[in-house]
Amino acid sequence: MSRGSGKGLSLKDKLDGNELDLSLCDLNEVPVRELAALPKATILDLSCNNLISLPSDFCSLMHLVKLDLSKNRLQQLPLDFGRLVNLQHLDLLNNRLVTLPVSFAQLKNLKWLDLKDNPLDPVLAKVAGDCLDEKQCKQAAVKVLQHMKAIQSEQDRQRQRKLQAEREMEKKREAEQRAKEAQERELRKREKAEEKERRRREYDAQKAAKQEMEKKTKKETVHTRKPASSSRPPQPPRHKSSWSRSVLRVLLFVLFCILCTLAACKLTELQHQPLCVSVNTLFGDVVAALQNHKMLQNMLQHNSQQ
Repeated sequence: MSRGSGKGLSLKDKLDGNELDLSLCDLNEVPVRELAALPKATILDLSCNNLISLPSDFCSLMHLVKLDLSKNRLQQLPLDFGRLVNLQHLDLLNNRLVTLPVSFAQLKNLKWLDLKDNPLDPVLAKVAGDCLDEKQCKQAAVKVLQHMKAIQSEQDRQRQRKLQAEREMEKKREAEQRAKEAQERELRKREKAEEKERRRREYDAQKAAKQEMEKKTKKETVHTRKPASSSRPPQPPRHKSSWSRSVLRVLLFVLFCILCTLAACKLTELQHQPLCVSVNTLFGDVVAALQNHKMLQNMLQHNSQQ
């Protein structure tokens, strides 16, 4: 350990039985890993160094029984300092400590404690006393442990009260949420019932209007209906109607035959046959007669206009 970090320094050379003396080594860091490799070093002296703080893994050195951290510049101890449950002797003389971590109450085997020459909280300073001799230092250990246990108990009670308050608040929120959900369900149920009632009224109104319309239509039909004898048109005799249709069909057939004959005599090679010559001549005479009749009508119309 180097002078600052402890590297280059052989801890085994400093070990004397179960006591490891690292005082006056100008350390500003604690060589925790190297210390953990020496579990038989139950007495550790780190006094008269430049330590400002202890690393959190320092609390893993649970084999320590006696620890001297006096005459450093420690401003606080690790929060889990109470893990050093085997610690019996602790010297924190002449540091910069104001308070102790609550876990300090777990040092149930602590028998000797020196907190002199620290800017302690007034209450803690009064509890710790002067520690000018062995008896006072032992009393300091007992009183400080009792004080820290009282603080721990109070914090536990506060934590329990806080947890209880949080549980009560959570129950209250849950109750309010259930009440809100129940109110929303009731509102939806009421709206659904109102919607159903509205649709039922509309259905009944439509049905009533339809029935009224049917009654009105039926009444108008009854009032405007005439007797069957007067409403029916006189039917012509069946035998006369049948005879007229037969004559019409015969005339249409004859006309169709004439047109077919005329078309055959005009458009086919049969037009030079004697029959077709007669038909064409007759057709020409009819056309000429019609034209003369039309000319006569025109002349008469012209004279009448003059």
